[in-house]
Amino acid sequence: MKLLYSNILPLGTADDQQTIIDCFQEQLAKADYVEIAVGYVSRASLEELDNLISDYSIKQICLNIGMYYIEGMPESSYHTAVKINKKWRASRTGEIRIVRSFKYHGKLYCFYKDGVPFSAIIGSANLGVIKLEASNRRQYEISSLTIDPSECKEISDFIQKLKAPACSANIEDISDMPLIFEKNTALSGIELVAEVPPSNVEFYKRCSAYASFLLPLKVPAYAERHMDDGKHFTKSNVNVCYAAPRNKRKSRDWYETQLTVAKEITKIDGYPEKNKPFFIITDDGYWFKAHTTSDGNKQFSAVGDELIMGRWLKGRLAAAGLVVPVNDTQLDTDRTGMITKEILQEYGCENLYLKKTGQTALDEDGTALDVWMLSFRPENKEGDEE
Repeated sequence: MKLLYSNILPLGTADDQQTIIDCFQEQLAKADYVEIAVGYVSRASLEELDNLISDYSIKQICLNIGMYYIEGMPESSYHTAVKINKKWRASRTGEIRIVRSFKYHGKLYCFYKDGVPFSAIIGSANLGVIKLEASNRRQYEISSLTIDPSECKEISDFIQKLKAPACSANIEDISDMPLIFEKNTALSGIELVAEVPPSNVEFYKRCSAYASFLLPLKVPAYAERHMDDGKHFTKSNVNVCYAAPRNKRKSRDWYETQLTVAKEITKIDGYPEKNKPFFIITDDGYWFKAHTTSDGNKQFSAVGDELIMGRWLKGRLAAAGLVVPVNDTQLDTDRTGMITKEILQEYGCENLYLKKTGQTALDEDGTALDVWMLSFRPENKEGDEE
């Protein structure tokens, strides 16, 4: 047995000591097949593992994740795991499995060559050890490496049992694992936007719907994202940031979004009156002023800042790990930042839900404005509860 360490002062590694990540990569370089069974992962560590599997030409990989089926999985880690699992299965490289029968908290890394396990790492380190972030950079882990054939065989046998259908299933086949929604920070500290406590959100969720509307989000399919014929962007105002810039020297901000509502919705009794402001409280705890404008009352937007609605909507998808904000939309020729039908389907929600709560709140000038609730949740429950 050889001890492996974290390199964190004041317990920095000595010359004769090896870090866990260095040992992990050293064993990868010798292996053609790897099996991992850990309690927790992170989005960054999943992406790093995928890169390492490619860099070291690993032929087969199986990652077993043990704690989330019962505790709930952070949505960005979940969506990243689903994407990587799909990639691995398509290339017949491997899979990602979720332990269902119990909470598995062990941390095992088993390395094979020609079908035989030749080494294994066991200890306290979850997958996050291979990609340090702010949350775990000062978290000290200690593990051990064994090259004893009988010990490696015993660890390998245990992982095989963990992979059995009685214990786990491929992540793609699991539909009832709870997801933990992660905070959308794209609106934090933005002028004209306030954050409200969860108790306020719950109060407005419980309010009866005096009027309610489903607002479909118009976006292209993935295969259509390069259709720059002029009509494309008018049919996908969520992606208006990819339209020709107003100023030729400056690209449109990625968060620029226009929500265009169809006439058959705006003409329904109870829809917000044109140019009459109202307050929005979002299902994730943001508060800002909005209005409806333009011909036919079709534009639904925040008051005073055209980026607020996009920061809320696209920020949610970014927090879920489904898209990465783009710094310069004109340079994004591959349209990696474009919101597509596939992204919304993977998120599990293709509509916004707008509800008139029957409550009012005072504007800064003392005017009482209606309070509406805006939701963007997979499998939205508000309408059913009411």
